[in-house]
Amino acid sequence: MSIADNIKSLKKETDGIKVTLLAVSKTKPAEELMEAYNAGQRLFGENMVQELVEKQETLPKDIEWHLIGHLQTNKVKYIAPFVSMIQSVDSIKLLQEINKHAEKNKRVIDCLLQIYIADEDTKYGLGFDEAIELLRSEEYTALKNIRIRGLMGIATNTDSEKQVKEEYYELNTFFDGVKTSFFRKETSFDTLSMGMSADYKLAIEQGSNMVRLGSTIFGTRVVKHWKNDTI
Repeated sequence: MSIADNIKSLKKETDGIKVTLLAVSKTKPAEELMEAYNAGQRLFGENMVQELVEKQETLPKDIEWHLIGHLQTNKVKYIAPFVSMIQSVDSIKLLQEINKHAEKNKRVIDCLLQIYIADEDTKYGLGFDEAIELLRSEEYTALKNIRIRGLMGIATNTDSEKQVKEEYYELNTFFDGVKTSFFRKETSFDTLSMGMSADYKLAIEQGSNMVRLGSTIFGTRVVKHWKNDTI
């Protein structure tokens, strides 16, 4: 099936259950993003700052760009003028840097706290206790140019459906607790980003309302290596 067909099929699957589809477009050339765009897709997620900046400069301006990869504090300034959401916030230091550059650009930047749920050392994220500590801190309450919209998590890369389900269930439970404890009066805390191409159906079962899909939309063929030496 074509990229456009994939988008239409997935939207039919997700729209009816109010799950947002984020097209993960890392390494994909502009032509493929435009095929998804012309099929109605407007939310795109990138892992690398350099690639995100290059694509934002050339592609339609009504695209909503999400940064979903690990973000270094010294690179926030490059995406702060335009990024719609940063899904990978894993420290108060990073949140403070986002706030600083959002203020410079006279913006409020939407963020998700990335929560560490996988049984893998290579994954980033806040532990449950660390996230609570962050939200209780005076440093967080002083930030006026960021808005926490919800949580993001990446499950363990495993063939065990049981383990993946348990990790997503725990994150959904934690999301509900955080909403009740810290955002009870804020309708903007509404995003639970869980699930990628290999496990998004399990994630939706466990309460995800945003899925991040790359190969399901674009296939696995890597067409272009984007340069990342200037940012």
